[in-house]
Amino acid sequence: MSRSELGTSSNPIDWAIQRRRAVLLFLAFLFFSGIAAYNAIPKEAEPDIAIPIIYVSMSHEGISPEDAERLLVRPMEKELKSIEGVKEMSSVASEGHASVTLEFDAGFDSDSALDDVREKVDRAKVKLPDDSDEPEVNEVNVSLFPVLSMGLAGPIPERQLLYIARDLKDDIEALSGVLEVDIGGDREEVLEIIVDPLVLETYDIDFENVLTIVNRNNQLVAAGAIDNGHGRLVVKVPGVIEGLDDIMSLPVKVVGDTVVSFRDVATVRRTFKDPQGFARVDGEPSLTLEIKKRVGSNIIEVISQVKAIVTEKKPYWPASLEHTYILDKSGEIIEMLQDLQNNVSSAIIMVMIVVVGALGLRSSLLVGLAIPASFLTSLLIINLMGLTLNIVVLFSLILVVGMLVDGAIVVVELASRNQEHGMSAERAFSKASKRMAWPIIASTATTLVVFMPLIAWPGTVGEFMKFLPITVMICLTASLVVALIFIPVVGSWLGKKSSNHQKNSLKDAQPKKTGALMSVYVSLLRKLLHHPGKALVASLMVIAASYVTYAALGKGVEFFPDVEPDNAQVLVHARGDLSIYEKDELLKSVEQRFFGMNELESVYARSFNQSSTGMAEDVIGSIQFQFVDWDKRRPASEILEEMAGFTEDIPGVNLEFRKAENGPSGGKPIKLQISAIFPEHADETVETIVAQMDKLGGFKDIEDDRALPGIEWRLEVDREAAARFGADIALLGSAIQMITNGFRVADFRPNDTTEEVDINIRFPNQKRSLDQFDNFRISTSKGMVPISNFVSLKPSAKTGTIKRVDAKRAITIQADVDEGLLPSERLQALQAVFLEADLHPDVRIVVKGEEEDQKETADFLSSAFLFAMFLMLLILVIQFNSFYQSFLVLSAIIFSTAGVLLGLLVTGQPFGIVMVGLGIIALSGIVVNNNIVLIDTYNAYIKDGYSAYDAALATGEIRLRPVLLTAGTTILGLIPMVMAMNIDFINREVAFGAPSTQWWTQLSSAIAGGLAFATVLTLLLTPCLLVLGANVSSFFKKKLGKDEEEFPALEPVFTPKESAKARLIQKETD
Repeated sequence: MSRSELGTSSNPIDWAIQRRRAVLLFLAFLFFSGIAAYNAIPKEAEPDIAIPIIYVSMSHEGISPEDAERLLVRPMEKELKSIEGVKEMSSVASEGHASVTLEFDAGFDSDSALDDVREKVDRAKVKLPDDSDEPEVNEVNVSLFPVLSMGLAGPIPERQLLYIARDLKDDIEALSGVLEVDIGGDREEVLEIIVDPLVLETYDIDFENVLTIVNRNNQLVAAGAIDNGHGRLVVKVPGVIEGLDDIMSLPVKVVGDTVVSFRDVATVRRTFKDPQGFARVDGEPSLTLEIKKRVGSNIIEVISQVKAIVTEKKPYWPASLEHTYILDKSGEIIEMLQDLQNNVSSAIIMVMIVVVGALGLRSSLLVGLAIPASFLTSLLIINLMGLTLNIVVLFSLILVVGMLVDGAIVVVELASRNQEHGMSAERAFSKASKRMAWPIIASTATTLVVFMPLIAWPGTVGEFMKFLPITVMICLTASLVVALIFIPVVGSWLGKKSSNHQKNSLKDAQPKKTGALMSVYVSLLRKLLHHPGKALVASLMVIAASYVTYAALGKGVEFFPDVEPDNAQVLVHARGDLSIYEKDELLKSVEQRFFGMNELESVYARSFNQSSTGMAEDVIGSIQFQFVDWDKRRPASEILEEMAGFTEDIPGVNLEFRKAENGPSGGKPIKLQISAIFPEHADETVETIVAQMDKLGGFKDIEDDRALPGIEWRLEVDREAAARFGADIALLGSAIQMITNGFRVADFRPNDTTEEVDINIRFPNQKRSLDQFDNFRISTSKGMVPISNFVSLKPSAKTGTIKRVDAKRAITIQADVDEGLLPSERLQALQAVFLEADLHPDVRIVVKGEEEDQKETADFLSSAFLFAMFLMLLILVIQFNSFYQSFLVLSAIIFSTAGVLLGLLVTGQPFGIVMVGLGIIALSGIVVNNNIVLIDTYNAYIKDGYSAYDAALATGEIRLRPVLLTAGTTILGLIPMVMAMNIDFINREVAFGAPSTQWWTQLSSAIAGGLAFATVLTLLLTPCLLVLGANVSSFFKKKLGKDEEEFPALEPVFTPKESAKARLIQKETD
C-alpha cells in the first residue's frame, strides 16, 4: 500500500504504519528491555513502606511496673504527647522495662517524625532515674522484618553453639544485600564474683568494701608521657581488668603482712546472665539467626547467597549440629512468580483459542501479542520508577491479564471484518484503529479513573495496596498504546493482500454467514426491542432476586480472606509464680506430644518469663510449627483439632491454637479497649464483658491484660531504725541486689569478644532465698547487724504489666470466634448487650483491631467509589454529550453488583470488605467498556438517519462478537483464580486450592461474576434502554412540539451504514 493511499494526515496511527520498520524496531527494544527488567527488578515479599509507628524503649534492671510507670513512662509521655500528627500514644510498664509507642497517620514524613521524637526524648531523659539505660528510639519498618530465620540446634555446649552462630552472623552480614543479622537466644556474657556471706563474716570483711574494691581497681589511667628534653618517655598504667587472674589477685583485706585476695573469699567465673527463656528446635537447644535484607535488594538472591554460606560452613560444624529454616520468604515470592508466569501463559493460550475460533489464526496471534507486549513494557516502566516486584505488584499483574487484550480484540476484530470485505491489511487496520480510537480511549480512561482514587487509600492497608492501582494503571496505559499503535503496525505487516479490493465500495461490514448464536440473539433482541419497558422491569426483578438470594444463602461478611496457612502456633497459658525452669518443663510436656507428626516440618518451642507484646500476660511459652506442603497434608484446622485432642489431658496448662494470621491488623479479630477515670470501674466492666461473652457463646480464646493474681514481696524499711545503725536505702539496695540478680560493680572487655562484659557480685545460689533476708548482716557503725532489725518482709498483691493509652490506664479484651462464625456478627451482638448494660458513666469502650480497620476501609472504598463514578460520568458526558446515555453506561455498574453476589454464591465465598470491595471498584471500570463501544456504534447509526429500533438491532448484531470476545477473554483470564487453579505447563501439572490462589478467589469471583452478568445485560438490556429513551424522547417531542434531537453523537471517524436486516452496502468515507 502506498503512502498516498493512507494520505498525508498527521494522525499518529497512519504515521506509525508508514514508518513501521522504526515502530517494529522500537517494539523489539521494549520486548528485550522488558525481559531484562524482569530479571533485574528487585523481588521482595511485602512492599517496602514506612509503617507509621515509632517507639521509645527504656530499661532499668529490677524496676517494678508501678515505678516504671511513675518514673519512666509518665515523664516520657509528658514530652511526647506534644508531637504533631500523633494518632495514638500507647505505653507499657513492666518489670525492668518500659516503652512508649507513637502511632502516626499513614503517609507521614518518617524523617521529620523521627527528628521530633528524638528531640523530645533528649528533653525527657534528664528526668529519668540516673541508673536507667539510655532510651532507644526505634522506627518500625518492613525492611526491619526478617526475610529468613534459621535455627541452629544440637546437643552441644551453649558457648560453642553461640560461637558458631556469631561466626555465621559475621559472614552473612558481609553480604551486600544483608542489612543485619540478629541472634535470638543470645544471652549476655557476665563475669560473676560469687561471695559467701559466711566467709565474709568470718574474715570480718564488709561487703560494701568488696563492691568498691573492684570498681577502684578497674580504671583506665591515661598516664601520658614524660618529655624533658632528653627524649620522650611514654608511661602506661595497666589498671584495666583484662581477665580472670586480674580479678582473683585483687586484695580484699590487709591485716599486718597478710593479704586476703579474692581467690581466698570468692569464686570468679565467666558465665551468662540468668536465662529469661529457652528455645528448642525439634527438642534440641537452639539459637535462631534472623536475617534482614537491605531496601531494594533482591530477596531471592539474598536468601540464595545466605544458604550458600550455610552450606559452605556446615562441614566444619559438629556432626550433631542441625540447622532448620523456620521462615523463608523467598519461597512465597518464587511461588507467586510461577503463578504469574502460569497465569500469563494460560491467558495467552485461552485468548488465542477463543480468538482463533472467532477470527482465525492470524488475528489470534496479533491479540496474543498484546499480552506479553503490554506486560514487558509495564515491567520496564515499573523498574524505571524504582518499584519492586512484590506480592501486591505480582497480583496486580495477574489481575490485569484479562484486561490487556480488550482494546486489541476490538481493533483486530474490526480490521478482520474490513479485510473480509476487500480492504488491504494496511487500510483495514488503519481504519479500524482510527474508528475505535475514541471508544477504546474512553473505556480505558474510565477504568483508569476507577483505580486512581485507590492511590489515596488511608492507613497501613492503603500504603500496601496503593501499589495495585499504580501497577494496573501502568499496564492499562501500555495496553492502550499497544492496541492503537503496535497492533495495527504489526497487523499491516503480517496481513495478507485482499483479493477483492474495491476502491469505491465494499461489501457490508456484517459477516457473510450468520451463525446459530447470532440467529438466536437477533431473534431474541428483536422481541425485546418491541417491549423495552418490560425488559427493564424483568431485569430489575432478576437483580432484586439475586440480592434476596444472597441475603438468605450468602456466607456473610469478613474483612480479609481466610487463607490456608503454612505455619501455626500453640500458646501455652499457665498461672502462678513459676520459675523459668518450671515454665520450661510445662512447655516440654506439651511440645513432646507433637513429635512424630509427619505433617509437621519442624517444631520450634520457646519459653519466656515475660510474654511479648500482643500476648496474654499468662502465656509462658509458644510452640511454632511449619507445616509440610499444602498438597501433602490435611487442612490446618483439622491438624490443630487433632493436636488439641492430643494435649487435653495435660494438667496445669491452657492451650490456645492459632493459625498464622493474615491481614493488616494482626492479632485476634475482636479487640475492645476499656478505660475509666477510676481504675476499679474498668476492672468491673471487663469482668462484665467477659461474662457476657461466655453467655452469648461463639467466642473462644478470650483474654484480657488485667494483672494476674499473684504475690510479690515488699521489703518495708524502717528508715528511723536504719538511721540509728547508720544504714540507708543505698546500702540496703546494694545488699538486696546481691541476693537477687547481683550487683554490677564494673565492666571489662576481654580479647575474645567485641562486647563489654559486666562484672557482677552476688551470693551463691543456695544463699539466694527469702530466708537470707532475715540472716543477712551488714556492717554498720555498731558492727555487723542483721538487716531484719530494720527491714520487714511483707507479701502483697502482685502488679502485672501496666498498659496505658493516650496517658490513661487501659485494659484490652481480645477474642477469636468459633469456626464458621463471623467476627462482625458476634461483635454486633456484644455491642447490643453494651447498650442494655448498666455501665459506669466514666467507662469508655473503644472497638479496635479488625473492626476498626474494616470500618476505615469500608468508608474509604465507598467514598472512592463515588469519586470514581463522578470522574467516569465526566468522561462519558464528554464522549457522548448526553446525560441519558452516560447514566445508561453507569447503570451497568449497578446491575453488575447482582452478578458479583451470584459469583460469590457459586464459589461459596463470603463478602470480603477488602477483596470484594476492591473487586467491585475494579469491575465498575471494566463493565462500562462494552457499553461505551456499543453506544458509540448506535450513535453512528443514528447519525446516518436510521430509526432507534433499526439502529439498536444492527448495533447488537455487529457488536455481539467483539463484546463476547472482550468479556470472555477477561473472564477466562480470571478463571484460574476463581477456581483456585494453577496450571503449570512446564511440569504439566494442574493444582487446585493452593494457598497462593486463595488470596484472590473472592476478588476474581466478584469480577468474573459481575462481568458475566453485565455482559448479558449489555447485549440485551442496553439496546432496549436506548430504544426506550428514544421512545420517551419522541413522545415528549411530539407533546411539546420540540424538534431538537435527544441523542447527539460525535462525528465518527468510520461510519458503517447498515439496516436492521444487515443487507445494506456502505460507501467508502475517504
